[in-house]
Amino acid sequence: MGQKINPLGFRLGITQTHHSFWFANPKKFSENIQEDAKIRNSIKNNIQKNRKINSSLEGIARIAIQKRIDLIQVIIYIGFPNLLIEGRRQGIEELQINVQKELNYLSRKLNITITRLENPYGDPNILAEYIALQLKNRVSFRKAMKKAISLTEQTETNGIQIKIAGRIDGKDIARVEWIREGCIPLQTICAKIDYCSHAIQTIYGILGIKIWIFIKK
Repeated sequence: MGQKINPLGFRLGITQTHHSFWFANPKKFSENIQEDAKIRNSIKNNIQKNRKINSSLEGIARIAIQKRIDLIQVIIYIGFPNLLIEGRRQGIEELQINVQKELNYLSRKLNITITRLENPYGDPNILAEYIALQLKNRVSFRKAMKKAISLTEQTETNGIQIKIAGRIDGKDIARVEWIREGCIPLQTICAKIDYCSHAIQTIYGILGIKIWIFIKK
């Protein structure tokens, strides 16, 4: 069963927590979810526009949202803050203004803070972005996966599994390639498993990247 559902939702409330925290009228529940999605998309789009051409990874692990009566607190968890926003405080203020302008219907003030991850390559979202960047640069998929695994060895992880699906290397028939290192107990609910699903557009079509990481408690 652990392989047939999202590992994060499977462990929600046990080893995983929600990325959004707020209370609302049940009738406006869907509106708040859509608002969270628009905030996250707006932040990612603004960061991508302000990046330098051919720069390194964005390094965004996740975006947490906490809503209060008069304030929307957004926390961006990233692995490489120096590559994300130049000038730190000035860059964050500019990001807040741009997002507030795009979402001008927001009745509450928006406040954005940045939290740096101690082990960025222990996060599956950053690893998936790294593999996607390698595949765009025509690096062999096996070499990219092995390099990603070697990066996780520097962090406190018990195991990692990487799966790539699609027209790999431009082959006519789509296939699935995967590699595993260490232990990945997908059916153990109390096991702290981090997971992400990432899509990359190539000249041959869309490739799907999935990463499971078993984290030490």
